[in-house]
Amino acid sequence: MLEIRWHSRAGQGAVTGAKGLADVVSTTGKHVQAFAFYGSAKRGAAMTAYNRVDDKVILNHEKYMKPDYVLVIDPALVYVADITANEKPDTVYIITTHMSTEELIASQPKLAGKKVYTVDCIKISQETIGKAIPNTPMLGALMKISGMYDMEFFKENMIRVLKKLPQKIIDANMIAIQRAYDEVK
Repeated sequence: MLEIRWHSRAGQGAVTGAKGLADVVSTTGKHVQAFAFYGSAKRGAAMTAYNRVDDKVILNHEKYMKPDYVLVIDPALVYVADITANEKPDTVYIITTHMSTEELIASQPKLAGKKVYTVDCIKISQETIGKAIPNTPMLGALMKISGMYDMEFFKENMIRVLKKLPQKIIDANMIAIQRAYDEVK
């Protein structure tokens, strides 16, 4: 079973990102979950969202997991939340930050020796979508690092997921996804 944990602040789109990923995964015949855990449920409060993906029916509905991927879309949470909780030896971290991977690890020694990738999803979303909603860029970075799906397949399905939005917002999200895919290091 593939398990993904998102660290975010309420309002940054982690729940929507987790649900969008689940929607894409569900088209492939796999079983998938997407759910969230909110603290105070106020905009800006730290929160987590989760995905599980498996070939079999998923009977576990608990938030506890040993994630394969940890997606951090608010860079401050690297310092104030325990993003390494319940990690596995091969857990992969994809973190939005303006810092290089080396600078990030130097500033947060807990990440030393771990598989860490960085991309500035906030900057990408501001420059493409016009708002600091870094969820879709993070999905682009996840597709690159995980190899979960071919990028064209993923983008085609995300267009379907976003179909209720105006075309210019859909187009901006596709650019954001591709940029994060190309820029993640």
